[in-house]
Amino acid sequence: MSKLLTRLRLALTVLLTLATLLCPAQFALRYSDGLDPIRKRDFLQVATRNGPITFYNGGHGPTGFEYELVRRFAQSLDVSLAVDSNIRIDDVLDDVRSGKADMGAAALSLDLSRPGIRYSKPILTLQPLVVYRRGLPPVRTLDDLVGLRIGVIANSGNAEALHTQQQNLPGLGWREADGLTIADLMEMVERDDLDAAVVYTHQFKLNRLFFPNVERGFALGKPMSLAWAFSADQPIDLLSAANDFLQTQRRNGGLDELIGRYFGHDDYLEYVAARLFIHHIGTRLPSFLPYFKEAARETGFDWRLLAALGFQESHWEADAESPTGVRGLMMLTRPTAKEIGIDDRLDPRQSVDGGARYLLQVKQRLGEDIPEPDRTWMALAAYNVGLGHLFDAQDIARLRGGDPNRWADVREALPLLQDREWYSRVHHGYARGGEPVIYVRNIRRYYEILKYVNRSQQQFNLLGERALEGETTPLETVAPLL
Repeated sequence: MSKLLTRLRLALTVLLTLATLLCPAQFALRYSDGLDPIRKRDFLQVATRNGPITFYNGGHGPTGFEYELVRRFAQSLDVSLAVDSNIRIDDVLDDVRSGKADMGAAALSLDLSRPGIRYSKPILTLQPLVVYRRGLPPVRTLDDLVGLRIGVIANSGNAEALHTQQQNLPGLGWREADGLTIADLMEMVERDDLDAAVVYTHQFKLNRLFFPNVERGFALGKPMSLAWAFSADQPIDLLSAANDFLQTQRRNGGLDELIGRYFGHDDYLEYVAARLFIHHIGTRLPSFLPYFKEAARETGFDWRLLAALGFQESHWEADAESPTGVRGLMMLTRPTAKEIGIDDRLDPRQSVDGGARYLLQVKQRLGEDIPEPDRTWMALAAYNVGLGHLFDAQDIARLRGGDPNRWADVREALPLLQDREWYSRVHHGYARGGEPVIYVRNIRRYYEILKYVNRSQQQFNLLGERALEGETTPLETVAPLL
């Protein structure tokens, strides 16, 4: 029997090979129908929504978890990427169904009941989560939701989770709108327009620092899957290519790297410390903001990076002083202050100016072939541990077979400056090399928070203006079943 099967497989292989040789054009056309128009126009059109998991404009251009992933997908097809950011989930799906977009990547939950849509293999697990305003009685069970003003994004997986739970609890009702973002929902809970909301766990994780009065409640229902959407009326070639791409990303670690970058940094700072930072953005930073912006204009750094550095050094206290004698907002040593011409280290304007110029001086002494942003992270590490020890860490990275021009490799080498086996082999000897790693990590996190707050401020101000003018976000009521 096994010999017969082997012969049948061999015969089938021969027939397919002959068919391909005799009519290669027909076979190639059948396989590439769905990709030819994309390659011909030389770009992949993607419909998305604005948000930290999907797509937003960062300090260095467009970014976001799904944007980064779909950009890699476009590169794998050897085409460029075109993104259209919609307001509503239904708009994204309509663009996909109509062919206006080749695919949708908009934090979409895999929902087979949606007509005219095919989905990729799952990318992430999405867990609906109830969040509520601090000060309310704890919201721990489904019954605790009855009578609360609950908000959700319409047509999302979170809305579907509420509909599912309503079958078990007919008294459950909520409000929804399809033009909301996660930031809108959490802001409405924060300012008492809503009592609670349903978001995904990772969305809460990304936004919790900016809404200190929003508490974690409980997981609502079963986990869902994030997936990309494709038109059911189009050839499956693009969907197949996407699935192959996602499988490759899982296999080579690319997907894990992206997940870690966007969702894995919640432990970089203790939550309490991060909330303190958010508080000081409103209380301490305004007094020093003109100095950070002035120093940024003079040195070319982003003022938010300089402010993050200042907070890491002194918590924005102008008269800060350490036991080792470093003083001021940017905690300058006496020799450093003298070198860069600072007379009064406790003068916040002079301190910020001096700290920014010293950071620039350090950065300019690094190798010109170090790319950004690695060059900036290394300059910050040298600001903390000293340029000589930073050079030693680069040497150790090289000795270990790494790239001395990549921060990731230098970051791994810095703690080895505490190990005799390694610091005895470099020029400047022992250093507490673990400290600059934490130092840079914290500054980067503070920097990201400042960028988010700055980017979101206009949106939040607009929400506040609408509320003052009586123009509230339109929320449709989904009434209880009983």
